[in-house]
Amino acid sequence: MSKILVVDDDEMNLQMAEFILKKDFPNVEVTCVDSGYKCIERLQKQTTYDLILLDVQMPRMDGIKTLEMIRAHQNWQSIPVAFLTASADKNTVIKAGLLKVADYIKKPFMPKDLSERVKKILDANQKKKAEEQEAEADLMAQLMNLGE
Repeated sequence: MSKILVVDDDEMNLQMAEFILKKDFPNVEVTCVDSGYKCIERLQKQTTYDLILLDVQMPRMDGIKTLEMIRAHQNWQSIPVAFLTASADKNTVIKAGLLKVADYIKKPFMPKDLSERVKKILDANQKKKAEEQEAEADLMAQLMNLGE
């Protein structure tokens, strides 16, 4: 089961995202938090999210600062993160690119757009994990052959 963490300081955005994701992805576990601090707390408790949808503009700790903390942590740096944003100024886009943002989802988001973008990211993540597992299996097979 895939797991998505939605981070937004606006309760209505959280409710809307949760409703859309649960409707369109019934086999996905959706967790919602209302701040960057709570996002980091959730990651400390459970590091296995398949996607984080992260609001850019939040009080106290914005999306960029939250993403910097995610990318700085060894166990979290490969989690795909998509920014939820009402406006993407040039500096934010540049910083987000350096921090390897998977996508930008414009707010207010349309249900179809949100679902299509989430599906694209989850599918790419699944493919990447499968390729990594295959490479690991090939390496193990080669190591086993060395012993013969």
